[in-house]
Amino acid sequence: MAVDILFFLNGVMSATFSTRLPAVQTRLALPPGQLGLALLGCTIGGLLAMNIAGRVSSRFGSKGVTMIAASGMCITLPLIALAPTLPFLVLALVLFGAGSGAMDVTMNLQGTGVEREYGRSIMNSFHAYFSVGSLAGAALGSILAVFDVKPETHFFAITVIGCAALAWSARFLFSAEQEQMVQKQTAKSARFWRISSTLMLLAMIAFCSLLSVGAMFDWSAVYLSGTLHTGAGLAAAGFTTFLACMAAGRSVGDALATRFGAVKLARVACLLAAIGLALALVLSWTPAIMLGLGLVGIGLSVPFPLVMSAAGRLAEQDRGSILATVTTGGYFGMIAGPPVIGFIANQVGMRLALTPVVLLCVLAALCAPALGAAARKEDAELSS
Repeated sequence: MAVDILFFLNGVMSATFSTRLPAVQTRLALPPGQLGLALLGCTIGGLLAMNIAGRVSSRFGSKGVTMIAASGMCITLPLIALAPTLPFLVLALVLFGAGSGAMDVTMNLQGTGVEREYGRSIMNSFHAYFSVGSLAGAALGSILAVFDVKPETHFFAITVIGCAALAWSARFLFSAEQEQMVQKQTAKSARFWRISSTLMLLAMIAFCSLLSVGAMFDWSAVYLSGTLHTGAGLAAAGFTTFLACMAAGRSVGDALATRFGAVKLARVACLLAAIGLALALVLSWTPAIMLGLGLVGIGLSVPFPLVMSAAGRLAEQDRGSILATVTTGGYFGMIAGPPVIGFIANQVGMRLALTPVVLLCVLAALCAPALGAAARKEDAELSS
């Protein structure tokens, strides 16, 4: 439950920031170019913090880093709303991005530790809480925006609630001593010669799947409203369908992984996402497009959690660095992919610009056997 709260809170804060960003832009009178520059600070902070958090967690344990990162996100959130000028906004976003990036690594470290103690797949359930948190944060932000609640009031309330939730969760997270005990239990069975190629394939799955998620987050509604002229209401409904199906897929992902295995599940899920997006791009009938977006949400719901679970099993003695590597690959795809898609769309249109995402889903399916390496390693450990 403590780790569930971490994932849920991360989703709430990320969505809270995104939904009220237009109000922050309006208050500071920022043109799109300056806002993009400010958001770049969030990206840089996240990428740098991911790798630092992974290395620090490997040495001192992930609990302390998790609490610092999560508290940093909570405390920095109101600073974004209160920033008086662009430089202050950039600084606040760098700190917020750093907290988010570090938390992405450390909460997954905590999750893989809990999963190992359970002895069965539960990583998808953690990411389901992130999806539910994102939906809750987006819904609350939209409602408060309609009633003209100031972003600083909204953000401060989230900060207070978030800090209270973190204070409760801190008592139950894995300590550094507990994590070191797990590492010692599995150190003898680690196979470093297999890590390099397998790790790169896992990072490739993370890159392809999260780039596809980022494309859906940033461009699905634009595609529906701008290319297909469905109207703002249906465009929002399409994005909501994608989010709801992603949350639903993650809620049953652990049961499916246990029954069918990570490799088969990831392969089928990625191909399902490719088929769904192809339907949405080829057909113009609105119900078929909604079905396609729903299939994309279901298909993209499980690959990244499965990658996190596999990376956690791959080398317990340095899980922090390994998870940081995989998370950085995925995060880079999520933040770099959408701008590239936007540039391509300016040249050839949104429909063709989204077509490579279909191919990336297929590529992720082809890399799925890498998930089996970690599963075979764990089976060997359990049998010994």
